Amino acid sequence: MDTQPLYDLGPTLRLMLLGIVVAFGPLAWVWLRNRHAQPARRLAALTAITLFLTFDLVLFGAFTRLTDSGLGCPDWPGCYGHVSPVGAKAQIAQEQARLPDGPVTHGKAWVEMVHRYLATGVGVLILTLAAATWAQRRRGLPVSPWWPTATLVWVCIQGAFGALTVTMKLFPAIVTLHLLGGLVLLALLCRQAVAYRQAERGVGPAPVAPGLRVALAAVMALVWLQVALGGWVSTNYAVLACEDFPACQGSWWPVMDFAHGFTIWRPLGLTPAGEPVPFAALTAIHYTHRLAAYVVLTALGVLAWRLWATPLARQARWLAGLATLQFVTGLSNVVLDWPLAAAVLHTGGAAAIVVVLTWAWSESRSQATVRMAVAQEVAA
Repeated sequence: MDTQPLYDLGPTLRLMLLGIVVAFGPLAWVWLRNRHAQPARRLAALTAITLFLTFDLVLFGAFTRLTDSGLGCPDWPGCYGHVSPVGAKAQIAQEQARLPDGPVTHGKAWVEMVHRYLATGVGVLILTLAAATWAQRRRGLPVSPWWPTATLVWVCIQGAFGALTVTMKLFPAIVTLHLLGGLVLLALLCRQAVAYRQAERGVGPAPVAPGLRVALAAVMALVWLQVALGGWVSTNYAVLACEDFPACQGSWWPVMDFAHGFTIWRPLGLTPAGEPVPFAALTAIHYTHRLAAYVVLTALGVLAWRLWATPLARQARWLAGLATLQFVTGLSNVVLDWPLAAAVLHTGGAAAIVVVLTWAWSESRSQATVRMAVAQEVAA
């Protein structure tokens, strides 16, 4: 494995063609279901299925990380210079024989490559969405083409982080940024989906009290911070640093090393000096995430309660349910020794909360902003 080049662009064209094949199914489905519909409806449907598949991609990325398959193919974008593990069968077998419990096995190689195939297919869908939106904009569709353009740029950046995840050997800061980048992609697609749906129905955002918009923004900021902390826990494998609840290691304030725990730029499992990361540092990472979770779950509960009697009641119900799911799966990770299903669901719950908060933000406007816009229209 040491002699394998980190970047081998030989299979790039074949991977791109495979991405088109992966995207063909969703594109055909959208066209068949909406061939007689208005352009806004078709764009809304394409955005919705792209959002759904991107959410699946985030979940499969979590599965890839949690099954230690991130280095199943130690080069990028292919697998030992091949488009699939089938062509790399000999190299994988040799590496697996050398290290039976190492990062390279046939199963892990397939998990890693399926993740790349799905990511390539999502990239093709986003490219199609951007091109279609620009085309319809020229025909007078009242939607901004800059959101899908920003999404296209971002998915390219996200692909670069995916490459660095492999070539930098699961560097925790890069893996965490890759996770956050996936959620940014979900938020961008959600914002587009809402805009297309509003254009299709000819409606605008619902007016809400200015204070509620401030509360929504504050909770969104808290959730993004908590997602970053959760990603840092996962990428440093610090979930089992505390195996009891609500205390940690039998103490309400265990021994913690924040300096080493939150040194961001360092290799996996090592300090910048090359020494093993102290267990107290992993404890600090875990317990910080847990303490922040109490604040975030409380904030989500209060926000859901405040939204319940507004036009955003649907989003309020989703937030209440997802907050409960996050508590249950987070607790399961601790007391059940990090079961795979609970860990994947915990990532999925965080991603879903980001989507619902973006949905609520996009579906609402401050009452003061609405009144100002109405006054300007009357004056004109």
